Amino acid sequence: MKILHTSDWHLGRSLYGRKRYEEFTAFLDWLTQTIEDEKVDALLVAGDVFDTSTPSNRAQELYYRFLCRVAASCCRHVVVVAGNHDSPSFLNAPKELLRALNVYVVGSMTEALEDEVFVLQADDKPEAIVCAVPYLRDKDIRTVEPGETIDDKNAKLVEGLKNHYADVCAIAEQKRAEFKSAGHEGIPIVAMGHLFTAGGKTVDGDGVRELYVGSLAHVGEEVFPSSIDYLALGHLHVPQAVGSAEHIRYCGSPIPMGYGEATQEKKVVLIEFNSTTPNIQELPVPCFQELVRIVGSLDDIHAKLEELKKEESSAWLEIEYTGSDIIGNLREMLDEAMADSAMEIRRIKNRRVMDRVISTVAEDETLDDLDAGDVFTRCLDAFEVPDEDREELTVSYNEIIKSLHEEDVNAE
Repeated sequence: MKILHTSDWHLGRSLYGRKRYEEFTAFLDWLTQTIEDEKVDALLVAGDVFDTSTPSNRAQELYYRFLCRVAASCCRHVVVVAGNHDSPSFLNAPKELLRALNVYVVGSMTEALEDEVFVLQADDKPEAIVCAVPYLRDKDIRTVEPGETIDDKNAKLVEGLKNHYADVCAIAEQKRAEFKSAGHEGIPIVAMGHLFTAGGKTVDGDGVRELYVGSLAHVGEEVFPSSIDYLALGHLHVPQAVGSAEHIRYCGSPIPMGYGEATQEKKVVLIEFNSTTPNIQELPVPCFQELVRIVGSLDDIHAKLEELKKEESSAWLEIEYTGSDIIGNLREMLDEAMADSAMEIRRIKNRRVMDRVISTVAEDETLDDLDAGDVFTRCLDAFEVPDEDREELTVSYNEIIKSLHEEDVNAE
C-alpha cells in the first residue's frame, strides 16, 4: 500500500498583501498528478489545510475541487485532520458528505475515541488502520486546577497528549488483533498529529506558533505508542524526522510561507508498506513562485537586481537596506531599477529612515521587529512590574492570546 503524507497547506495565505492562489493551484495540480504517477492509495493531510478559521470562498473552492479530483483518481482514501489554524467546526461541517467520496475528516477531538480510528479497505480487505488525531487544544487534554505552576501545566499537557495517543492506538491495536485472528496479517497502524515535538527545527519568519503556553510542552518521540508503524505529523514547516525515529516525520509545508523558508527545498513524504514495515521516500515539491530576500547597501541591492534581471527572474522580493546613508526615496529608486522586469517588490525595510522617524528602545530596533508579546513586555517594563510577578502575568497574557486565536468564532 502507498500512502502520501502532506500538511500545512495554509490555503488562502497572503504574502505582505499579495494573494497566492496561483501557487496553491499549481501545488494542488502537481499533487494530483503525483498521486496518479506514484499510484498512491491513500492521502494524509496532517492539519493547517487553511491559513485562517474563516477561509475565503476561493480557498474553499481549491480545497473541495482538489478532493473531488482525488476521489476520481487511483487514490482510494483521503484522511484530513485539523491543525491549529483550522476551524474544527468548519472542517467537520461537510464530513458526512465527504465520506461518500472516501474522504475522512476529523476537525477536533471526538467524544468517542473510536471516531478517530479508520480502517482503510480495498475489496473488503483491510489495508491499514489510521489513527486520525487532530490538533489537541489545551482544554481538550488538560484540566485546570487552582494553584498550578507552569511546570505543572506543562507536565499535564504532555501527559494528556500521551494518554490520548495511548487510548486511540489501543483501539487500533485491538482492531489489528481482530484482523489477524480473521486471517489478515501485517496490517500497519498509521497515526496522524498536529503538534510541536521536542527539538523540532523551525526557521525565522515561518509563522509557526507555539501551540501551548510554555515551550516545555514539546513532546518527545517516547510519548507515542510503539505500535505506530508511521506517524504523519503537521505544524512544523521544515521537513524532518523526530529525534532518532525515522518513522515519525514532518513533511513540512509545500510552499514557502515566508522569506525565512525561501531557500528551503519543500517535500511530501511517500510511504510504501510491505506488511508493517514502511519504506519512506521524500519527494521534492517544485518551486511555483521564487521568493528572494536581498539585504545590503544600495550598491549590493542594485547588483543583485541586475543579476536577477539577466536571469529574467519573476521573483517576489523582500529588500532590506542597511547602508549608512539615509535615503528617503528608496522605493522610487528601486521601482525605477526594476522597470521592464517581471519581479515584484513585496516589502522594503529601510532601516535608516525608520531609525530616524521612530524613537527606538534598543539599537537597530524598529516597530517591524516587535510583536504583540514584545509590546506586552515593554508595558511590564514601563509600569516597573517586579520580576516575581512577571512570570505569572506573562503566562496569563499568553493564555488569553491563545484562547483568542483558537476560538471557533463560526461554530454557532
